[in-house]
Amino acid sequence: MNWIANFVRPRIKGLMGRSAAAPDNLWRKCTGCGEMVFHRDLVLADNVCPQCGYHMRVGAKDRFERLFDEGEHEVLANPEVPQDPLRFRDDKRYSERLKEYRAKTSLSDSLIAAKGLLDSIPVVIAVQSFEFMGGSLGLATGAALVAAMQTAVTEHRPFILVVSSGGARMQEGILSLMQMPRATVGVDMLNEAGIPYVVVLTDPTTGGVSASYAMLGDVQIAEPGALIGFSGPRVIEQTIRERLPDGFQRAEYLLDHGMIDMIVHRHHLKATIARILRLLTKRPQASRTNGNGVSGNGAKPNGVNGKDQHAESSITIPPPNS
Repeated sequence: MNWIANFVRPRIKGLMGRSAAAPDNLWRKCTGCGEMVFHRDLVLADNVCPQCGYHMRVGAKDRFERLFDEGEHEVLANPEVPQDPLRFRDDKRYSERLKEYRAKTSLSDSLIAAKGLLDSIPVVIAVQSFEFMGGSLGLATGAALVAAMQTAVTEHRPFILVVSSGGARMQEGILSLMQMPRATVGVDMLNEAGIPYVVVLTDPTTGGVSASYAMLGDVQIAEPGALIGFSGPRVIEQTIRERLPDGFQRAEYLLDHGMIDMIVHRHHLKATIARILRLLTKRPQASRTNGNGVSGNGAKPNGVNGKDQHAESSITIPPPNS
């Protein structure tokens, strides 16, 4: 037993008190390179590591602030659904888990949608956030997604989905799985109305979500290094008893094999989506006061040598058929 570390040091800290000027969250460790990053530098870099370019996970609030013009948006109300239809319980009640995550994240469920302007284009943006129960798909998520799609059809706004999910929510069983075809019907609704549907796949996007609506976009965008697949690489290796290729199920691997359309650095995401929407809707280019390629949020690229290593123009998007 190390009595200095376990007794003396806590005793001294207790006598001296904690410094209010030195909170515990001043530094964050990058998952990609292991370097410690000062929190202000990380905020300015849109939660992208300035050292290695690793894209850290961000929540719905940050997504809306970066994608909507001036961060201004109107949150859409989520439909009311049964909270615990199966009265599920493992080591604690499912209803208690929901209360804990709602208190922790200030979200009602894993998906939140809002409408506003993106580069002066009226859009609906839905964010499926990993911070709420791993972005899992349940009744509330499916209902909110379909309702947001209906709003996009009614108001004739392009629909953008930013998704991060571990798959279906086990606490809702078959009711969760039924949200996959339900959301797919919503995608068909967008297609029939001629509404562009752009999907941004972030780390991770797996399970039933990747097996349904997350891979049905008119244009599939991924952030660098994002894990995208159905089962995890370790499960697949154990099942087939073979070693998988390096980078398997990562965004770069999927791009090389034609599963996604492009990989876009987070700093260029807004500008890229705006360009795609203008091509698909034949809208004129908006006048810009900033000619440096910044995506409208004031942040500059912080990839290797300050440049985006994943060209956002990796494909040419043809105009829609007349």
